[in-house]
Amino acid sequence: IYACIGITDPNNRTEYKQARFSSFTKGLQELCNWLAKYNCTDVCMESTGKYWVPVYNILEERKIRVTIANPKWVKAVKGNKDDTKDSKWIGDLFRLGLVPGSFIPTKDIRILREFTRYRYKLTSMKSSEKNRFQNAFTVCNVALDSVVSDMFGKSATAITDYLISEDTFNPEYCVSLLQRSLKKKSESVLESIEGYSITQEQKLRIRIVRSHLNHIENLISQIDLAIDGMVVKHESLISLLCTIPGVDRNSAITIISEIGYDMSQFGSSKRLCCWAGLTPGNNESAGKKKSVRITRAGVYLKPALVQVAHAAVKATDNSYYRLKYEQISKRRGKKRAIIAIARMIRTAIYQMMSTGEV
Repeated sequence: IYACIGITDPNNRTEYKQARFSSFTKGLQELCNWLAKYNCTDVCMESTGKYWVPVYNILEERKIRVTIANPKWVKAVKGNKDDTKDSKWIGDLFRLGLVPGSFIPTKDIRILREFTRYRYKLTSMKSSEKNRFQNAFTVCNVALDSVVSDMFGKSATAITDYLISEDTFNPEYCVSLLQRSLKKKSESVLESIEGYSITQEQKLRIRIVRSHLNHIENLISQIDLAIDGMVVKHESLISLLCTIPGVDRNSAITIISEIGYDMSQFGSSKRLCCWAGLTPGNNESAGKKKSVRITRAGVYLKPALVQVAHAAVKATDNSYYRLKYEQISKRRGKKRAIIAIARMIRTAIYQMMSTGEV
């Protein structure tokens, strides 16, 4: 860790103190002692992946005010930079008030965020395993997915279990496994399976995929239990957010984990929408307006809000967002329209969390 302290005297002359520390906890404690030696209580540091988190944790414990800077705001000129010069450059920019700080939630929200993001990853893995399971039958000439609406429904699961457990195929027994409306499609089901060929090795792979899928579902259940215990104190806020069309409990928890519960840290709904990557860019030069694409910010929050927006425009009990979506999509297209709806919902969330009103 390269650190630089700028000490300005009454005559406006700045003296710099520089030092280098280990990134281990012992070295970070030495960094805090070095800062205390010069009565330095404000620190600006560049965010680099996850490497800034251990440093932030130690500085936060020592009651030091930390500003996390996006690298694009403190980037030095190429050709004349190294770690030592970078630390001095960041210090100079920070002294002049030219570094906008990044939003860092409180520790309890950061821990909740770790769980919700991990749940998002596991859900993606679950979808991948489902596709892999379905593909395993497709390559074995089983086109059951073309007949049933859900390959993991009761009837489809019973049939797939039968196919990988038995060496012979009995059409009558297969038909007896069908339930409810699928009984009317018994002929189509048999046609989709007829002529299939699954080797023992392929059956083994299918069992492994199924076992992994069950394991992922078990992990998601464990995470849901842990999250429920962590959000007990936010139940009133979750209930408030669930009054928005398209927002369910999981979406509300994800929103809280990403932006916290204190809206004063953003200042305005526009600033929050910009932070979430839902605001069109402003890129104009020589009187020509260039790209207005949204930024890549909010890699976890934005997909959640887009999912909420899709549910909101399909809601039957509230037609407000559906009508807005139809108006915008006629002029700007469906993709821009759904981002616009997500931004409207994001603005509503800001107002509701600020005032506590529905």
